[in-house]
Amino acid sequence: MKKYSAFMTAAVVCLVVFNSVAFAVTPQESLKKNFPKIAVDSVTPSNIPGLYEVIAGRQIFYYAPDAECIVGGPIVMKGGRNLTEERLQALEQKRLSAMAQNLKELPLDKALKIGSGKNTVIEITNPDCSYCRRAAQFFQGRTDVTKYIFFFPLAMYKNAEPKIRHILCAKDKAEAYRDAMAGKLDDMKFQVCNDSDVDVLIKIHKEATMKLGVTGTPLFFINGQPVMGANIPLIEKLLGGGK
Repeated sequence: MKKYSAFMTAAVVCLVVFNSVAFAVTPQESLKKNFPKIAVDSVTPSNIPGLYEVIAGRQIFYYAPDAECIVGGPIVMKGGRNLTEERLQALEQKRLSAMAQNLKELPLDKALKIGSGKNTVIEITNPDCSYCRRAAQFFQGRTDVTKYIFFFPLAMYKNAEPKIRHILCAKDKAEAYRDAMAGKLDDMKFQVCNDSDVDVLIKIHKEATMKLGVTGTPLFFINGQPVMGANIPLIEKLLGGGK
């Protein structure tokens, strides 16, 4: 009887352990329960025991399931290594590489084409973006590129879309583009275009760039290689140092 009792005790302990494992709440489930409004892409262990890396869109933060709290800010290791920044850069590169794989979906025949050089440059830009203008100045006068320009007017630039309309309505679109990127349209002393064909073209540009996953400008694809921002040294390197 004593042996039977001991056996039953052992069986009950095993059952309790089994049930606790079977019904354990995962860090992702805990996060969802405590912060249901946060749209999460992934929850994985971080380099810090008990702390989990959470990716939400293009943001990274951390979650401590035991304390049921979110921890913001970067993880910086001894010696100054910023693990969070490294992960963000890796995620951004992965995102850009995925976009590069889908370039074939862009309707290049609907882009503003400038030049006929050997290097193919797809440019996603905004005439009121200072970094876009800096990049445009770099490309000015180069004969080694063929640019396909798509316009992506961010909401924060209220005058961007009227300028884009002016460019796409102009008889000499390349010249109008250069004027806009040089700031010559900033006084807004130009006739706003109301052409229905331009309405359709702007819609095509917006839909194509959003489908590609564009969230900011400028963005370039130099012979298929993605470059985010006005990274002139990298752009020049990908162009082979020509003029």
